[in-house]
Formats: sequence, structure tokens, C-alpha cells
Amino acid sequence: MKRGKKYIEAAKKIQRGNLYEKGEAIALVKEAAIAKFDETIEAHIRTGCDGRHADQQIRGAVVLPHGTGKKVRILVFAKNAKADEAQAAGADYVGGDELIPKIQNEGWLDFDVVVATPDMMGVVGRLGRVLGPKGLMPNPKAGTVTMDVTKAVNDIKAGKIEYRLDKTNIIHVPIGKASFTEEQLADNFQTLIDAIIKARPAALKGQYLKSVTLTSTMGPGVKLNPMKLA
Repeated sequence: MKRGKKYIEAAKKIQRGNLYEKGEAIALVKEAAIAKFDETIEAHIRTGCDGRHADQQIRGAVVLPHGTGKKVRILVFAKNAKADEAQAAGADYVGGDELIPKIQNEGWLDFDVVVATPDMMGVVGRLGRVLGPKGLMPNPKAGTVTMDVTKAVNDIKAGKIEYRLDKTNIIHVPIGKASFTEEQLADNFQTLIDAIIKARPAALKGQYLKSVTLTSTMGPGVKLNPMKLA
């Protein structure tokens, strides 16, 4: 893959094979974010878990103190009073059965997070094939299957993100934007790491955090020392 001049210049500042302290890594990632748009800063955490075993799965959610810098569009499946509550809380879309054909047949996916009240999960379950692969299925562990739709919507708008293992046992999550201050990114990153350490499966033997990398959308990755985070 051919890299641009700016990327090569930015990559020169990062020593390959070096494991950086948190503060230094964040400063380097910000410096390397040289795109014309406000790049997203992401954390990629490789774990020692084996997600094929149910007792080594990791899934949860955490509210980042400074948010993600991204406007999140929320769809809530609810009816009657709960639908009114979701609307009042600021959900972007609220509905029920009538949304099924729109999503299934018309491919409507103009939302980033789906919340559902427990009584609507029978309806939402019919969308499993569409929402599941995109990571959009509501889940009680992530707080997106709940009767407290006001709290769910408020938390998501405030910067709540979901973390989970992918097929290669890596967690990929945004921790903010390149325009954030180093302190804001450090706060968000520490909040995420604390939540992930707390979520360590009891069944896991050996090293939990194998590698931790910070990167911007278009920039090179910066590796942190995982032993200094746990």
C-alpha cells in the first residue's frame, strides 16, 4: 500500500518496536493525525482471551468522561409510554413493528446504536441477521436492553461506548478525536482501560492485555506497554 508523504513523515517520529508510556503515546498519535478532517483516535487492545469459550467472552459498556466527539444517532424500539419517554430523552428514531420492513427490505440503517425495551426484543430478534453482523443488536450487558430508556439515551449521548472481543480476540474502540486535548484523551483512555481490566474473565489464565495500540484514522499505530496499564 502506497503511503503519502505526510504519513511517512509522521511515522518517522514513532520508533518501531518501542513500547511507549500513555502520555507519550497520546502526544505522538495526536501529532501523527495530519489529515484534513478531525480524525478519530482509536484503541486496539489484543487480549489473551479465547472468545470461542463463553467464559472468556468480554462485552460491556463504559461512559467516556469527554465523549467520543461523534454525534451518535439512536434508534429506540419501544411502545406507548416508553416510546414517548425515548422521544423526550432525545432519541433520533423511535418505533416498533413498522420499522422491520424498512430495515429488512429497504436497507435503512441511518443509526449508530439500537436500544430496546425487553418487551420489544421479540420484534428486534427478527432483525438479527441484519443488525447482528453490524454489531447493532441490543444487549443487556451493554445496557441497550432496558426499561430505563431515558438513562440509556442520555448515557449514549454523553459518550457511552460498547466494547467487545472481535473474532481475533481484539477490542477496537474510539476514545475521542484528534482535536481533543491530550488530557481529555488520557482521561477517556484510562476510563476504558479500567473498565476492560475490571471485565477480565475469571477463567482466563496467563497474560490478559497482550498488546495495546493507539492510532488515528489515517495515522500510524503507537504501541503502549501493556504491563504498565494493568
